[in-house]
Amino acid sequence: MDRIAALRPTAVNAVLAEVREVQARGVKTVSLMRGEPDFPTPAHIVEACTKALREGRTAYPDNRGEKNFREAVAVKLARDNGLNFDPSTEVLITTGATFGIHAALTALLDDGDEVLLPDPIYDAYHSPILLAGGFVKPVPASLTNGRFSIPIEALENAWSPRAKALILNTPWNPAGTVLTREEIAGIGEFCVRRDVTLISDEIYEAITYDGHTHVSPLAVVPALRSRSVLVNSLSKTYAMTGWRAGYCAASKEMIQRMFMVLAQSSRGPSTFVQDAAAAALSGPQDCVAAMREEYDRRRRLVLQALSNLPRIKVAPPEGGFFAMADVSGLGESSDAVRKRLLREQGLVVIHGAAYGPRGEGTLRISFASGGDTLNRGLALLRDGLQ
Repeated sequence: MDRIAALRPTAVNAVLAEVREVQARGVKTVSLMRGEPDFPTPAHIVEACTKALREGRTAYPDNRGEKNFREAVAVKLARDNGLNFDPSTEVLITTGATFGIHAALTALLDDGDEVLLPDPIYDAYHSPILLAGGFVKPVPASLTNGRFSIPIEALENAWSPRAKALILNTPWNPAGTVLTREEIAGIGEFCVRRDVTLISDEIYEAITYDGHTHVSPLAVVPALRSRSVLVNSLSKTYAMTGWRAGYCAASKEMIQRMFMVLAQSSRGPSTFVQDAAAAALSGPQDCVAAMREEYDRRRRLVLQALSNLPRIKVAPPEGGFFAMADVSGLGESSDAVRKRLLREQGLVVIHGAAYGPRGEGTLRISFASGGDTLNRGLALLRDGLQ
């Protein structure tokens, strides 16, 4: 298999190429597309970084991650998730969650192995599966009253003896679902029963609404402990997207395999970045609560802006900072609607079909950015959809 030829640009990058063409024709654009917080990184985190720089913390980091950061991760997992991991052998520091996913898949997969992937799902999972020699097996999600869920029967139907892993993302990008404890229990028991390794991407864990709370699958199904990889980063929770600081937690054996991948391809985040990341996890968490409250305010603005539009339905997202607007009543494909909004309104959004066939008929609307960007974008969206 020509693994490079099989790769494709992410939906965001593909749309950005179209945006540049429109802008070249003189059209001004407003984006409700990217999943990047517009908050500055909290001051105490920045200060921890500058302090580390002043103290000369600029040498190569420990390839497994600096001791202080790994220990901060272990404390955080116990404090927030009820999970106990040994920071010396069961925690690996990575350059963002993206590399954590890559390292986990590369460490797990043999050529021809299959990875179960909910549909719709963040499309950037596909390429690292292919690069690792695997194949994607879609698991069609169920959509009821605007809420996506993962039926156990869909998992069973997608399973085959070649299925090696399942990637789970809760809160779920782009669906906005926060899987309940009961839903997670069923999925976790499926993984145990079918001997499937769960790769649990939990980067949106701190961004939940209306009483919904993130629960790590490992805390619900203890038997997953030996067949799972928890992946997280500081990008969304602490507005640290450009810092590229992430971490994984798994069994000693799995972390060692992932470390061998990392050691051949990455030195990990800079030492001073890891000091700042340790300060983020260990320091005051009121900044996280403040950002979550602001995201909730923006979420309500999106729901209000689209509430009275004919043929448009929007279910309140339970987590993350994306709303999925059902535009199937307009009688066009989601990609056609997206292109018309870009061409006629200068509005940039992503079509749901970019995340899998089950996303067809929807648009993913980001409220990661607020202020004038969100206000102008929602006005353009209302005008265009009407």
